[in-house]
Formats: sequence, C-alpha cells, structure tokens
Amino acid sequence: MASQCIAFRDSRGGLHASLEEATLKDLAGVLGRVGEEGGMTAGVAKLIFDKREDIERIFSEHDELVSSTPDAGNVERLHAV
Repeated sequence: MASQCIAFRDSRGGLHASLEEATLKDLAGVLGRVGEEGGMTAGVAKLIFDKREDIERIFSEHDELVSSTPDAGNVERLHAV
C-alpha cells in the first residue's frame, strides 16, 4: 500500500529525509571541493551548520562595522619609521 512521507528537496532536486541533510547538501554545493578530491566538503559543511549562530554573529558584526566605517573598512597601510 502506498503511504505519504515528508521529504526535503535540496537546490539540485535531491530528496532527503531531514531538513538538515538537504541544507548540508546545499552548503556543500556552495563550498565546492574542499580538500583532496573534495573529501572534506561534507565535514566543512557540517561544521558551518553546527557553528551557524557564531558565524552569523561574526558576519553581522562585520557588516555593521563596514557600514559605519568610512571607506568601507579599508585601512591605509602604515609604514614604521
């Protein structure tokens, strides 16, 4: 007998049992190949997913500083005398 199930589709159309799996697949796709033969890509995607809150906070702080800094955060190189 047929039954209904919930699946999550990644951006390439692949079906996954969980939203996290689909998101990790999309993150891995954005990262491209990491490490020899791309073997580290899934692990890096998982690390980014797990550290998402901290990563988003850091980018938010960065964007806030860039928007409030003249010259969009560029710093003139200083030479010691």
